[in-house]
Amino acid sequence: MLLLQVLGALFLAIGLWAWGEKGVLSNISALTDLGGLDPVWLFVVVGGVMSVLGFAGCIGALRENTFLLKFFSVFLGLIFFLELATGILAFVFKDWIRDQLNFFINNNVKAYRDDIDLQNLIDFAQEYWSCCGARGPNDWNLNIYFNCTDLNPSRERCGVPFSCCVRDPAEDVLNTQCGYDVRLKLELEQQGSIHTKGCVGQFEKWLQDNLIVVAGVFVGIALLQVLTQHSMPPHTLALPADFPSLASLSYRSLVSAWPRTL
Repeated sequence: MLLLQVLGALFLAIGLWAWGEKGVLSNISALTDLGGLDPVWLFVVVGGVMSVLGFAGCIGALRENTFLLKFFSVFLGLIFFLELATGILAFVFKDWIRDQLNFFINNNVKAYRDDIDLQNLIDFAQEYWSCCGARGPNDWNLNIYFNCTDLNPSRERCGVPFSCCVRDPAEDVLNTQCGYDVRLKLELEQQGSIHTKGCVGQFEKWLQDNLIVVAGVFVGIALLQVLTQHSMPPHTLALPADFPSLASLSYRSLVSAWPRTL
């Protein structure tokens, strides 16, 4: 539980530091101005939850506070239940989850240039899964810098980010302009320059290929939560006021001090 609290404090500190570097702490309204997901939220939320749980578990165990121990147990059980429910619902409502994932990615595509952390996250995802956009490169029409409208003055018009490009293994220096004007080409010509598969489909394929590893990680997290709950100290037993001190404990003193009425 102490490790949980330390990790939570570390995650929370990283998140607050990142917000401080971006000026969010001095302008709280910036949190709602971003149209997509700010990845720093993951650090702040996860760090906050871990810190609260770690604090409740540690202080509850050290001070033998039943309220904090019950809070820790119930909160941990609630998280476990939500994880289980999410897994079941994701399996049952796969089409709905796919649509929501597509909607989520497209929202973040729109905000690609608005936040550097979001930009790095999208670039990492597109490079890792060899994909481009939610369903394909044309999803980048949703971004004001990459759309193909005649009114778009951006040099990136009708292009895609460099993370969509097919990397040349012999290339030592990253070409960040490789996606310029690429969507002006025919689809067959695009395939030699950029990844034409969407990230939703590539993510689903990755899940299928790594199903055992993903399932193992979730089972490991669930077992860790269960073991953490079972490792909690039992509630202390209320003893009579005249119960002898540890220094004077003996079999006879125990028998005489313990109430004889049930």
